[in-house]
Formats: sequence, C-alpha cells, structure tokens
Amino acid sequence: MRFFIRLLAVLLTALHPAWLLAQSSDQAEMATGLRSNGLIWIVVGVILIILCGLLLYLYNLDRRITNMEKEQ
Repeated sequence: MRFFIRLLAVLLTALHPAWLLAQSSDQAEMATGLRSNGLIWIVVGVILIILCGLLLYLYNLDRRITNMEKEQ
C-alpha cells in the first residue's frame, strides 16, 4: 500500500508543472457555446440529478448498514 501512495505522490509531483502549462486564459469554447444557447442549464440539471441520486443511494446504504449492525 505504501508503494502505491509513494508512486501517486511522485506522479503528482512530476505532472504538476504540466498541469500548470496546460492552463490558458481563454474561456472554453464549448462552455461559451452552451451558455449562449441556454443549454448550460441542461448540463447543470443532469449533474444535479446524478448528485441527488448518489446522495439518496448513500442514505439508503447507511440505513441498511445501521439496521444490520443493530441485528448483530
């Protein structure tokens, strides 16, 4: 396990300068196009639906685990 943590730390340290160079000051053309067409709200809605589904799943999973712990 320590090997993987060290490998991840080395990779993150090595790739950090590449991430800094990949940033540009221009806005993303796709985001500008979505904003101008009003489609950005569809993207936001889909993301919210997915997040709500994940939260509901985690809540149900927590309830099930709590019930299983009470039975034992």
